[in-house]
Amino acid sequence: MTLASFSPQAALPSPTTAVWQLGPLPVRAYAICIIAGILVACLVTEYRLRQRGVAPGAVLDIAVWAVPTGIIGARIYHVLTSPEKYFGAGGDPMKVFAVWEGGLGIWGAVAGGALGAWIAARQLGIPFAVVADALAPGLPLAQAIGRFGNWFNNELFGDRTTLPWGLEVHRMDPDNPGHALRDDTGQPILEPGLFHPTFAYEAIWNVGVAALVFLLDRKFRLGRGRAFALYVMGYTAGRFWIEMMRTDEANTILGVRLNVWTAGLVFLGALIYFLRVRGPREYVIPVTATGVPAAAEPSGSDVSQVDLSVREAKPRAAIPDGYRVVDEEQFRVYRETGVAPAEPVTADSAADVPRADADGEPSRTEESAGDDEPNRDDEPARADDRAGASGTGPADRES
Repeated sequence: MTLASFSPQAALPSPTTAVWQLGPLPVRAYAICIIAGILVACLVTEYRLRQRGVAPGAVLDIAVWAVPTGIIGARIYHVLTSPEKYFGAGGDPMKVFAVWEGGLGIWGAVAGGALGAWIAARQLGIPFAVVADALAPGLPLAQAIGRFGNWFNNELFGDRTTLPWGLEVHRMDPDNPGHALRDDTGQPILEPGLFHPTFAYEAIWNVGVAALVFLLDRKFRLGRGRAFALYVMGYTAGRFWIEMMRTDEANTILGVRLNVWTAGLVFLGALIYFLRVRGPREYVIPVTATGVPAAAEPSGSDVSQVDLSVREAKPRAAIPDGYRVVDEEQFRVYRETGVAPAEPVTADSAADVPRADADGEPSRTEESAGDDEPNRDDEPARADDRAGASGTGPADRES
């Protein structure tokens, strides 16, 4: 990567190259940043899912759905909100598929990724709110890393500035995408002046959002999707003012950039959800977990007394068929003892349990249900039974 020299005024440099050739394969900085962000989000989400009781590796099954649908959703949003670049005068419709050149709308990415994560969560039997809350701190970190792809592409900067961290921006070569245009001497051409590095503003803001969500979630034990709603509020609050600083072409409504309107509306929706929804953090245990604790090795036992052949013969734990939600105390007990809490009694399950009378015997009403009338031939025997029970019956009944 070649960087332009600093101007006499302090400034942030920009790369002159965003694409490198690895043989016939082009390696694009934008794609590397996106992939790196996805990996970080997956690592954070995997850790948080395990802390909530989900089996290891579940994040990979979720990512298989969420990543492709997120990219598709991000591209669809970008194309729908900037159609003139592809279908207007001089536009190239085939450029719709040129994702590597940039143009991924975060709103479409979140919506598409949420759809994919929902599908994966249903397949795994994990409540979607658990997945969303686990993802909440990792997603802004992924966005922060992905924004550096815009830096490599010399795009999405703000208006001119004289601040010490003003950004140098290269004029990119339209005939050689991913490379700066050069003059007759071979030097990269800079746009006149310095610009607000809005990509850096958003990256720093997103790291702050991730820290905010992580700390508040740890303190207040947020659940039912409220941690994710907190991320949405934090991100959109920053995107609102950062978007107004950008100077790249964008569609407007009443003179205001479309993404500013979107950020404001999404913020209000997340705020309403956060204030209206209540409930403790959800934890999950496998639906196959039983109330019998796993056999524990005697404390202080010598290693030579452990039958390793038996341990090695045990099959590895299979991926659960599904999960059921428990509260934090039940989850703690399950982790410490291996004993699953009892299933909660529902209206359906209670209907299957016979009611008992005051003596603990099944109700006579339940016993006689379905009979047209009692068997009168049994009355003498019942009378004798009652007499025997009172001590006044025949002697053979006492034996």
